[in-house]
Amino acid sequence: MGNNVEFEIGGQANSGSGSGSGSGSGSGSGYLSLPASGSGPAVIVIQEWWGLVGHIVDVVDRFAAAGFVAFAPDLYHGQAASEPDTAKKLMMELQLDQAGREIILSAKYLLSLPQTSSKTVGTVGFCMGGSLSIWSGTLDPVIDRTVGFYPGASWERHQPVWANFTGKHAMIHCAEGDGTSTAPGIQEAITSIQSAGGSIEAFDYPGTLHAFFNNDRPEVFNESAAEIAWERTVKFLHNKI
Repeated sequence: MGNNVEFEIGGQANSGSGSGSGSGSGSGSGYLSLPASGSGPAVIVIQEWWGLVGHIVDVVDRFAAAGFVAFAPDLYHGQAASEPDTAKKLMMELQLDQAGREIILSAKYLLSLPQTSSKTVGTVGFCMGGSLSIWSGTLDPVIDRTVGFYPGASWERHQPVWANFTGKHAMIHCAEGDGTSTAPGIQEAITSIQSAGGSIEAFDYPGTLHAFFNNDRPEVFNESAAEIAWERTVKFLHNKI
């Protein structure tokens, strides 16, 4: 089990371009969980539109159990939703530039911890967080591997500088209910990352609906697909460190 933490980072980000970059100083908060071994590579877990809810806390703990130093930033700053209308409102109110800065600060925070064994940071996100996770690979060199579970259909709000994905790695898990990996937004990410000189894998999960990994939502949870996606994600993050 982890703990809620607050942190403060000073200095300047080593980021050249892309929205969300800029000053590397600031503060943040979220949920941190450490591996039983005492050290491991760093991973940031990025929330769905619900916020930093119990499911995300559980995912962070699962990553710690798999050997990672895992952290979920609280991008809604203490707010969370249990109904779709509230979740949509919170998502639309989220300032992407600020979210990007908080993700970068979270990466620098993890790298400052003595328990972190890696020199770079991976990200994993779900739904809204899936898009933010893939996008984070364009924001700062310290984030070099990203996983998106069923990211959104459009990159219009994010305006990613895909060229920043050179030499980086991405993985996308696609739900059949979202249109699989043939959906336009997924195809844009695949084509753009490959054109930038990055690597990307996209996996389709037949018979699945959006949010199939979320075991707190039995109406969409698909246990077999979730387990396969989890195993692929853990292996991908460990191998890319």
